[in-house]
Amino acid sequence: MINLLPPNQKEELKQEENFKLALIWGIIISAFLVSLALILFSIKISLLADLDAQEFFIEQEEKKLESPEMQELKTEIKKYNLVLSKLETFYRSQPDLTSILAKISSAFPEETYLTSFSFDSRTSQVSLTGFSPNDEILLQFKENLEKTEGLKEIVFPDDTWLQDTDINFLVTFKI
Repeated sequence: MINLLPPNQKEELKQEENFKLALIWGIIISAFLVSLALILFSIKISLLADLDAQEFFIEQEEKKLESPEMQELKTEIKKYNLVLSKLETFYRSQPDLTSILAKISSAFPEETYLTSFSFDSRTSQVSLTGFSPNDEILLQFKENLEKTEGLKEIVFPDDTWLQDTDINFLVTFKI
């Protein structure tokens, strides 16, 4: 199409077209910003409503916790916690007999066996009686006990060493 308008009218039309384009873009951007503001505002309102509801539920739960039944339950729980802590202290102060028995059983030579075991918790003393076919194996058992970590004051009575074969022995030691 041929434009026969004078140049100044052409310029006016061009400016009018640019103005309309800028106006359209301004309206689009303004509409976007307004809708974004409305969306953010609705999110804020929703979050505030949720916050108020949560605060209400928290207040209700706090009232339940202040009830006499809950106070009674709290004191009962404290009492049981105290008992459990005392039990834990007691059990921690006790020696671990299973590990001691494992150490002792690993110290026994093959032909030697245990006939009785006693433990005095007040003195942490262990007494063992057993059988050994000869004094060499019993000596090996004594050396094994002396090498065992955690055992001290290992005592075999003197009369144990008087026999050479078929020895019924007694040994005492502390943990």
